[in-house]
Amino acid sequence: MSIEIKVPSPGESINEVQLASWLVSDGDFVEKDQEIAEIDSDKATLSIAAEEDGKISFKAQEGDTLEVGSVIAIIDTEAKGTPKKEKKETAQTDGEEKKTSDKKPQQEKGEEKKEADDATQIDKEEQVTESDLNLSPLARKLMKEKNISDADLMEFFKKHRVGKQDVEYYLSKKEDLTTLQVKSSWGGDRSTSRKKMSMLRLKVAERLVSVKNETAMLTTFNEVNMTPIMNLRNKYKEQFKEKHGVSLGFMSFFTKAVTEALNIVPEVNAQLNGNEIVYHNYADIGIAVSSPKGLMVPVLRNAEQMSLADIERNIKELANKARTNKISIDEMTGGTFTITNGGVFGSMLSTPILNPPQSAILGMHNIVERPVAINGKVEIHPVMYLALSYDHRIIDGRESVTFLVNVKQMLENPVKMLFGGQDPDKTLLQL
Repeated sequence: MSIEIKVPSPGESINEVQLASWLVSDGDFVEKDQEIAEIDSDKATLSIAAEEDGKISFKAQEGDTLEVGSVIAIIDTEAKGTPKKEKKETAQTDGEEKKTSDKKPQQEKGEEKKEADDATQIDKEEQVTESDLNLSPLARKLMKEKNISDADLMEFFKKHRVGKQDVEYYLSKKEDLTTLQVKSSWGGDRSTSRKKMSMLRLKVAERLVSVKNETAMLTTFNEVNMTPIMNLRNKYKEQFKEKHGVSLGFMSFFTKAVTEALNIVPEVNAQLNGNEIVYHNYADIGIAVSSPKGLMVPVLRNAEQMSLADIERNIKELANKARTNKISIDEMTGGTFTITNGGVFGSMLSTPILNPPQSAILGMHNIVERPVAINGKVEIHPVMYLALSYDHRIIDGRESVTFLVNVKQMLENPVKMLFGGQDPDKTLLQL
């Protein structure tokens, strides 16, 4: 009996996918529920599993663009065989049994182990010093015959008194040594290669071009003194991890500051829909993550209700899913605002592009020690530049600057995050 493996629907409105890679070889014996292929849609990478045990026969190649419902493989369920992974495990078991049968008395084993350790130590010593000497094969052979190690030569040269002949030899060979050129490890043959763009990359390119053409994008900048956040993190990170089981990073502080600032300036959290502005009474924050397939933006639902520990825990889970191609389309759709961190790659300053249909995106950058004026004095502090790109059709300069200033103030005074961005003293005094 033969079973057809068809391209599943990745989601609503998606009609085509690209066969990203086969996870098995043509003709392999596969098991039921074993992942056999990965497909790329314009939103995510999904895996396809075998529906029954049998021998697989490919009907499509990697890189092919396929319609949903197309047959990519046929499984012959009447064929018999053993999956490759089981064969490997069997071979390992046989090897272990053979080792067990060859066991020797404990004393002999101890002596053999000592000899092996001594040999390993000698090998390590030779490996350490071998790189320091440029020996010809003939010299290496002679050293082996005379039982001379690299370490012996190094010790001799250290104690050798340099004479006139040595200097003259150096002068005669100096030019040859200095004219040696280091060969580049790549390029040189003037060749080129071509690779078909993935569905995800094609969609990203299309969306980025549309953003530049269809929105009135503008960017405003500010800087944040990261000393308070870094001091707070360094003071409590061990206790935080011990209690919550997750590390305390900078992203949770920024996400919390953003959600509070969005409450103060709701226009930044709004979206255009035709001639209407849609305001959201919640904050679904997209966190840009670099994955093997490209940039993905998983979404934290109702981030405004999360604690710092909840934010860190959810970001870690979604990021792992994105990097292992296990994230679903639903987990990457519906965001109202996005945060991207180019600082992890060393970016000093950039203008992030909007993630439509969202109206704004915050760009974080690397933290660098810079001179800062504090109470009339110049001090050195860790500073991060922030960039807020926004759609000027819905957000004016006042709103964008107010939002970014609130984010800055809450990061420089983290207590404000507990009071909706307001000054704690004024809140206490009801001023």
